[in-house]
Amino acid sequence: MNFYESLGFLVFGSRMRRLSESFLLELNKVYHNLDLDFEASWFPMFFLVSNQHPVSLNDIARQLEISHSAVSQLASVLKKKGLITSVKSQIDERKQLLALSKAGLTLKIELAPVWLAITETMQSLFAENQESASLLAAISVFEARLQSGNLNKLIQERYRQNRLVTTFNKLI
Repeated sequence: MNFYESLGFLVFGSRMRRLSESFLLELNKVYHNLDLDFEASWFPMFFLVSNQHPVSLNDIARQLEISHSAVSQLASVLKKKGLITSVKSQIDERKQLLALSKAGLTLKIELAPVWLAITETMQSLFAENQESASLLAAISVFEARLQSGNLNKLIQERYRQNRLVTTFNKLI
């Protein structure tokens, strides 16, 4: 049993981050080896803009469940790469909307078979055993539990119970 496995839920977040970073690194190798100037971390926003363009920064932030600032920073990167462009809303000219540029549309076409290969490969890997088959569903359930904001309260409640038991046992 390795270090992470031995600590179980105490390092759950660290394991998830490590897994995510490893996964994104592998995807970036795929893009690099195929001579595609694309980063795996760009995918959610790029995909969203490519399918809902034009779309506002606020809508992106809401749908991706990230801060407006994070969206703005990533939008700057994608604009510098020439993959997206800003357009003014016809309803409210103060509102900035994002759309794919011509280069972005071209790249989306080039990326489509890569995304299909990623999806099929992951489906194949996850189908290899029963535990992995339900991983995405389990992650969705856990994300919903975290969004409820109750984890903090539940941990503190459990901590107080444990302290009471410990204190009681010391008295006995």
